Amino acid sequence: MPRGSRSLASRYERFDPAPPPPALPRQRAASESPRLSASPALSHPMANDELIAALRDADAVQFGEFELSHGGTSEYYVDKYLFETDPRCLQLIAEAFAEELSGEKIAGVALGAVPLVSVTSVETDTPYVIVRKKTKEYGTANRIEGRFSEGEEVVVLEDIATTGKSALDAVEALRDAGAVVNRVLVVVDRQEGARERLAEADVELDALVTAADLLDDEDRS
Repeated sequence: MPRGSRSLASRYERFDPAPPPPALPRQRAASESPRLSASPALSHPMANDELIAALRDADAVQFGEFELSHGGTSEYYVDKYLFETDPRCLQLIAEAFAEELSGEKIAGVALGAVPLVSVTSVETDTPYVIVRKKTKEYGTANRIEGRFSEGEEVVVLEDIATTGKSALDAVEALRDAGAVVNRVLVVVDRQEGARERLAEADVELDALVTAADLLDDEDRS
């Protein structure tokens, strides 16, 4: 479905009620998750309650003490390999991504986004390319696998955005190869700077789910 037919704002805009009166501080129980406030930069995320439920059902959201790939630590972790190997999650992700595409070539960042770009390619009947982390040192010595034409518009698909570094690396590789890249679609935005980092490169980041969405009322059925 073309993006122009329904704006993100009209489909996902939420009413934000006035904040409740301040409550006395209390100690968080061990079973409770950390809360994230919604980022002003993500006022209209492509939030999807069915997808959120599927991610939780796949046990992709875990709590504890986790070290992140960029070196930081977190009280929660989104295990992309659990949702990327779950058929229901893949189906919902493919359908959601498909609604946000208008016939552009799509690209997946290796390794994590390859299942996502594959199912989205089938859903949209659109060819795709894979962007390696670095140039292959054997065979064809490609950094980008698959076919695309110089000047062709490409949308990058990514699993989880934290700092945005891997997505930006893929964008730059595609641009260096002649593609036109102005947009990244991600399953989960952890709201830790990826949007701002990509914006500096004139790239728009849209997320199916934000960390605030995913962690909010995590015990709901």
